[in-house]
Amino acid sequence: MPKKASPTFVCPVCESAVLTEPARSAKTGGGSFEICPCCGFQHGVDDDDKGITHAQARAAWRKAGAKWTSKTQPPPKGWAKTR
Repeated sequence: MPKKASPTFVCPVCESAVLTEPARSAKTGGGSFEICPCCGFQHGVDDDDKGITHAQARAAWRKAGAKWTSKTQPPPKGWAKTR
């Protein structure tokens, strides 16, 4: 079984270092299709397909209380909704 990658990439929406790959590919510019466990934004779908900007998604996430969205992945140690 392959080892799961450690989160090291920053989500451009919530600015948390919780992504396991860059939100956008440096080679193609396309979205990763990874769903941020913190804010729930799906890179390549919410932005490319639905036309939601990072600023719009950030504002909506904050307005909703900036809550951790993943039901299966707990927030990293020390994570706080101070964004």
